[in-house]
Amino acid sequence: MSISAFMEQHFRHFNARETLDAARAYRKHLDHGGKMLLAMAGAMSTAELGISLSRMIREGKVHAISCTAANYEEDVFNLVAHDEYRMVPHYRDLSPEAEQELYDSGFNRVTDTCIPETAFRHLERYLLEYWKEAGEQGNSAPSTEYFRRMFSEGKLDPYYQIPPEHSWTLAAHEMDIPVYTPGFEDSTLGNIFAARVIDGTLKSHNIVQSGTAQMERLVKWYQANSGHSIGFFQIGGGIAGDFAICAVPLIIQDLEQKDCPLWSYFAQISDSTTSFGSYSGAVPNEKITWCKLDKACPKFMINSDASIVAPLVFAYVLGD
Repeated sequence: MSISAFMEQHFRHFNARETLDAARAYRKHLDHGGKMLLAMAGAMSTAELGISLSRMIREGKVHAISCTAANYEEDVFNLVAHDEYRMVPHYRDLSPEAEQELYDSGFNRVTDTCIPETAFRHLERYLLEYWKEAGEQGNSAPSTEYFRRMFSEGKLDPYYQIPPEHSWTLAAHEMDIPVYTPGFEDSTLGNIFAARVIDGTLKSHNIVQSGTAQMERLVKWYQANSGHSIGFFQIGGGIAGDFAICAVPLIIQDLEQKDCPLWSYFAQISDSTTSFGSYSGAVPNEKITWCKLDKACPKFMINSDASIVAPLVFAYVLGD
């Protein structure tokens, strides 16, 4: 039995039904010529969501991505250092002493996965070269463009430790879809970048474009593609989602372009709850009041684990 057939047979109620309905609507949205922006928070790259997301990108099911800068870099870390990671399936039982031992051994833990410090330093040497060059020339670019240059120049090719088809950042580069990374400073390489500006190695913070400059790029992408229905598939909450979805009210309310269409599909996978007052847990209808969604827009809220649900939705959309 295929994954799609299994979901059709068994996903009948509660979050299972919501998952299937969201997947059906996603497929229908694309079948009618729509485009999809995917927003990704959490630690989905370390969870190796790239195995399924990269297929979605390469098969034209995702047309733009907004993600935390940490998610972007962690997919690249996984690409070049996967064999050096350490798994700790018993992570719930770790003592402070065991955590200290991991730190002393050069590991940074994300739930059950420990990323080696060497992965950060491996990429830093290439990025620092690009950042210095940009500073000398007075250039500024999104943080992702420096990674894309590494891909274009084949700097990382000899170091791949997973099949390259499992890397979603590489897929985005190959398919030339835009990736927006709000909150660059809240990432390991963003911290390193700030440190190099502080110690004088780099000339200016402007070497990496600001969040508002990225918003301008996103707005222009939305306007250029507004002849299509544009949907929004959100994993988690936080800045990755709220940054991107705000492009529409910015265009309508702040640029006063009243003919701009709203997002035409919305689905979110979240483990947050509405009562906490968080953006992550806000029900989709709340977005109507913020000029993000229309009352008739298909809306889905799946309260579940994204590392389980997202690959199932992707499999359905891909026809598996």
